[in-house]
Amino acid sequence: MTQEMYQPYPVVTEGLTKEYRTGRHRVLALNDVSLTVQSGEFVAVMGASGSGKSTLLHLLAGLTDPTSGSAKINNVDLSGLSDAARTRFRLENIGVVFQAFNLIPTLTAEENILLPSLIEGGKKVTSAWREELLELLEMKERRHHRPDSLSGGEQQRIAIGRALSMNPALILADEPTGNLDSGNSERLCKLLRDLCDKQKRTLVVVTHEKSVADWGDRSIVLKDGRVVI
Repeated sequence: MTQEMYQPYPVVTEGLTKEYRTGRHRVLALNDVSLTVQSGEFVAVMGASGSGKSTLLHLLAGLTDPTSGSAKINNVDLSGLSDAARTRFRLENIGVVFQAFNLIPTLTAEENILLPSLIEGGKKVTSAWREELLELLEMKERRHHRPDSLSGGEQQRIAIGRALSMNPALILADEPTGNLDSGNSERLCKLLRDLCDKQKRTLVVVTHEKSVADWGDRSIVLKDGRVVI
């Protein structure tokens, strides 16, 4: 690794609960979830639509606050941090891969990858790490192309690259293969597996596909906001 080294982070939740209210209606999206993901482990989170998978991921990323309980990343409870401190912690320690890619259409592939480093206060990406990332993603020849000229698989690799650019210890991916064909899906899963095996990163991957979950070390199954397996 040519970018600054790190130690992979454990993830621990205790009684994690998220409730939404709309008028008189109460929706319990996540209900008393306690789990541990060990440092350097690849865990798949499975379950039907509406089971709480994405809610769990958003809570782990600190993108939303729990109603009760806690989610600790390397013993840090993000809900206890100020907005500025939480944003800084996430920027420097967590890489999030969104299902919809969320690429900036006016930026090139390379510029999209480097976007987190342009945020004020972010760590800088070394030229050596930038080149290593593009090589890892097999995107060196497409680095100057904008998203509308890239395939779905290439766009997803760019989204992965953006999540990796700050060299995070923890990667959270929400349905990363949801928009990919079987060939690109397998290539992406191999990339995620390699990130765990060769670079010792901690991965939590939300998926409804068993073929994706099988690449992980183990699976957690959610149903109606609870862990059932």
